[in-house]
Amino acid sequence: MENNSDLDECVGNQDKLILQLYVSGMSAKSMQAIGNVKRLCEEYLKEEFDLEIIDIYKNPSLAQEHQIVFTPSLIKLLPLPKKIFIGSMSDTKKLINGLRIINND
Repeated sequence: MENNSDLDECVGNQDKLILQLYVSGMSAKSMQAIGNVKRLCEEYLKEEFDLEIIDIYKNPSLAQEHQIVFTPSLIKLLPLPKKIFIGSMSDTKKLINGLRIINND
């Protein structure tokens, strides 16, 4: 999702995950998190996600608005409830469970 300022249009599609990944520049941890999240989304979600990558150096006001203290941070905005994940996003199983991508019943 290129412009995530208007989430109202996305509220109707609760099946689609709306994600924001906050990174700090092109650091190794930021690049690792970007790769991990993109790979997870492409493998498990196909077309059922919108991912916006936000560099806090380029957009500090958005990071402040969402109270981002640590990077990388992944925010699941929709469907509710909102969830935040912190770190390199290398624990795929934790992300899958936290994002409720697949049901482990």
